[in-house]
Amino acid sequence: MSFIIAIDGPAGSGKTTTAKRVAEILKVIYLDTGAMYRAVGLYVLSKIGETLDEDKIKPLLNEIEIRFENVSGERRILLNGRDISDEIRNETISQMASKVSTLKSVRDFLVDEQRRISKNTSLVAEGRDIGTVVFPHAQLKFYMDCTIDERAKRRSLEYSEKKIQTDISDIKRQIAERDERDKSRAHAPLKMADDAILIDTTSMSKEEQIQFVVAKAQKLKDCI
Repeated sequence: MSFIIAIDGPAGSGKTTTAKRVAEILKVIYLDTGAMYRAVGLYVLSKIGETLDEDKIKPLLNEIEIRFENVSGERRILLNGRDISDEIRNETISQMASKVSTLKSVRDFLVDEQRRISKNTSLVAEGRDIGTVVFPHAQLKFYMDCTIDERAKRRSLEYSEKKIQTDISDIKRQIAERDERDKSRAHAPLKMADDAILIDTTSMSKEEQIQFVVAKAQKLKDCI
C-alpha cells in the first residue's frame, strides 16, 4: 500500500534537506513542491517580469510543463524540457516563487500537478501547505520550525559555500518578508496541520532531524 509523508514549514527550517534524505532512505519519491513554485516564478519572470497581475499570469500556466527526472542519481527539475535545477536556486527566484504562490490560479495549477504525481505511489512531499491542502489525508505529517536567527545563519552559510557575498541582516529581512507573505496569504497560508508533529530544528543537527522523521516513518510502514 502506498503512503504519503507531508513536511511543512518556513524557509530555512530544514524541511528540504530532511525530506530529500528521508525519501532516499525509504526508497520512495521525493516531491519538491517548492521547486515547482520556483519553476513557475522563473517562467513568469521571463515572460512578464515581476508583475503579479493574475489576469496576465493565468494564461501562462497553460504553457508550463514541469517534470522531475533522475539524472546520474540526482533529482532534477525540468521546465518545458529544460533543466532549471540550478537556475532556480537563488534569492531572486525564491522571492518570485513566494509572490506567485499567493495567487489562487497558480496554487490550483500546482496542487493538481502534485496530486497527479502522487497517484498510486509512495512519496515524501515538502512545502508550505502539503499537510493542510495538498495532501490533507497524508498518513504522516510534520511541521518543521526554527528561529529566524538560526534560519538566516543557515542561509548565509549556504551562500558562503557557493561563494556568494551576502549580508546576514538582509537575509534575515528577506526571510521575515517571506514568512509574512506565506502566513498571511488568502489562499492556503502556511500553518501547522492539526494532526502534524512539530519539530523545532533550532538546536538539531541535520542527521537528528532526518532520523526523527525516519523513525516515525518506519513505524508507519510497519502498520500498513
